[in-house]
Order: sequence, then C-alpha cells, then structure tokens
Amino acid sequence: MRTKYLLLLMLMFFTSVISAQEVRDSIALKREARGLLREGNELYQQEKYTDASVLFKKALEKNAAYKKASYNLGNALYQQKNFKEAVPQYQISAEDTEDKFTKAEAFHNIGNAAMEQKQYQQAVDAYKNSLRNNPNDDETRYNLAVAKELLKKEKEKEKKDKKDDNKKDNKDKKDNKDKKGDKEKEDDKGDKKKDDKKDEKKKDNKDGDKDKDQKDKKNPNDQKKNPQQPKPKKGNMTPQQIKQLLESLNNEEKKTQKKMNVKKANGKKVKQEKDW
Repeated sequence: MRTKYLLLLMLMFFTSVISAQEVRDSIALKREARGLLREGNELYQQEKYTDASVLFKKALEKNAAYKKASYNLGNALYQQKNFKEAVPQYQISAEDTEDKFTKAEAFHNIGNAAMEQKQYQQAVDAYKNSLRNNPNDDETRYNLAVAKELLKKEKEKEKKDKKDDNKKDNKDKKDNKDKKGDKEKEDDKGDKKKDDKKDEKKKDNKDGDKDKDQKDKKNPNDQKKNPQQPKPKKGNMTPQQIKQLLESLNNEEKKTQKKMNVKKANGKKVKQEKDW
C-alpha cells in the first residue's frame, strides 16, 4: 500500500516537472518568434521583402499560431508580387481573429491581391467582407466600386466573345456547306462528263456494229470462211518431195474417179484470205 502511494507521488512529480518544462519551452519558442518578427519588421521597413519573408516564416515555425507573423508574411509576399501565396496568409489572419478591424484589413488585402491577378469576382467578394467588418472604410468602398466596374466589363467582353464565336461557328458551317455544295456540283459535272463519254463510246460501238453489219451484207460469201484459219506459211519442199506428192495425188484421182486441179506453184501452199 505504501509502495503504491509512493509511486503515485513520483508520477505526479514527474508529470508536473514535464508540464513545467513544456510551458517553459513554449514560452521560449514564443519569445524567439517575437524576436524574429521584430527583425522581419525592420527588414520590411528597409524594403528587404525577401529577407523579411524568411524571418516571418521562421517565426511561424516557432509559433504556428502567431497571427501577426502570418499577416506580416502576407504583406511581404504581396510586396514581392507573389499575390497567389499572399492570399492564404491573409485568410489565416481573417479567420483566426475576433477583432473586426483586423478582419477588415485582411479582407481588404485579399481584395487587392485578387485585383492584381484580375480575379474581379473574388475581389468584389473580399471588399464586401471587409466593409461588413468596417463599413466606414472609404478606401475599401472605392476599391469595391472599381472592382464591380471591371467585373461588369469582363462579363460584357465574355458575352461579346461568345457571340462572336457563335457567329464564327455559323460562318464556318456555312462555308463548309458551300464547299460541300460546290464539290457536289463538280462531282455532278464529272459524272455528266463520264456519262457523255459512255454515250459517245456506245454510239461509236453502235456505229461500228452497223458498219460491220453492212460489210457482212456486202460480202455474204466471206461468212463461209473459217475465221480461225491461220495465215499460210512458205514451204521448203524439195523437187523429189514435189514429185512424190504429184504421184500420190494422181493415184488418189484414179481411185475416186474425180478430177482434181492441182496448182503447181513452186512448192507454195494455196493462200487463203482471212476474214478479219
């Protein structure tokens, strides 16, 4: 029982020691953060915005909830024209504070950063939030009026561009339609030429057939000739071969008792005209 009591006392002692150390460490870190913030502010006043940004970031590493460091970092980034990264720092300041004037300033700067990026709708929204927290800020009211005017012109331009795009699309469609129509006309002309050529060819074939028919009528005996008969060729027969051929023909004549006229033309075959 006594042992348990002693252990409990020791646990409480060590817990308190650890808690005290944590508090001391936290205080030390916050003190370091404040020191870094002061150094950063001095550099900011000297317009050394990049160096100031480095110190403000170090201050936030020591104390992530250091609202002044976030706001001042946003200002340093803004001065470097790094508007995109400046906005989140202003948003942290606007969301984490209950002070309306601090909120108003943060939203005002968000509006300015949006204006620099030509994000006019975001600028209008930011300036309105700023005026909700500080309605008497004439500078914010003026900036809001400018942002509204620029937003209006932007929308008018978008509307005009959209209208012009529609006109261009319609024109392109019309041009494509006209080109298609011209192509169809050219194709029709080409088809007509082809048809004319076919008609001329048919006419030529018809005239040729007609001429052939007329030729056939003029030469009825030629129809009896063999159209596949080959052209004659010269023979190279010897006198002895010619003599044997004549004797053979004479013998054949005696057997059939028919007379045959045999033309002895220097060993040439009888030439037969071919019906072309």
